[in-house]
Amino acid sequence: MPEKLKIVWLVPVAAYLLGSIPFGLLLAKLFGGGDVRKAGSGNIGATNVARVVGPLAGILTLIFDAAKGTAAVWLAGRVTGENAAWMMAAAFAVLLGHCFPMWLKFEGGKGVATALGVFLALSPLAAVSAMLIFILFVAYWRFVSLGSIAAAAAMPLLIYFLWAPRHAPPVVVDIGTLAIALLVIYKHDGNLQRLVEGTEPRFSFGKAKDVE
Repeated sequence: MPEKLKIVWLVPVAAYLLGSIPFGLLLAKLFGGGDVRKAGSGNIGATNVARVVGPLAGILTLIFDAAKGTAAVWLAGRVTGENAAWMMAAAFAVLLGHCFPMWLKFEGGKGVATALGVFLALSPLAAVSAMLIFILFVAYWRFVSLGSIAAAAAMPLLIYFLWAPRHAPPVVVDIGTLAIALLVIYKHDGNLQRLVEGTEPRFSFGKAKDVE
């Protein structure tokens, strides 16, 4: 196998390993919050870190988790000459790493921030539009999970219409975006059930004891 092809095949592996770095868990411990998996919702994502440890730790978790997604897509683009298929492979791999990290027995976060980072690299306009949808839903209903699900569900359409002026994205981008959206929604299965039952906690920047 040619050396360049070997390197290309390593891109999704590198993306998965990058995605599997549990920044939420590490930052919670750094800020003195202990194991965030044992408090609040038990998730290592930014929302639970903010609830359990505080807003600064939550914001930093959001930034670092998003940076994983952006870095994976950027790396794939550099190595493959902006090949859309390999960039989407890296995008999905970094999300898999975040959601199913080998270091944490494949029990990771829900992928929202990492998916945001992915789409900031692929289509900033679509990513910003998804962020606005998220903000509107959270501001009105105060359910982070509902905002995340709405943004994920909208992303395939946002990518299709906002990829480039009068240009649809490559088919592989459409397929990859749909796969990422479905994975994020799947990871919110428990939240969907609690939303239906009326037991989903509303978001606040309080500590774990303030969670409804």
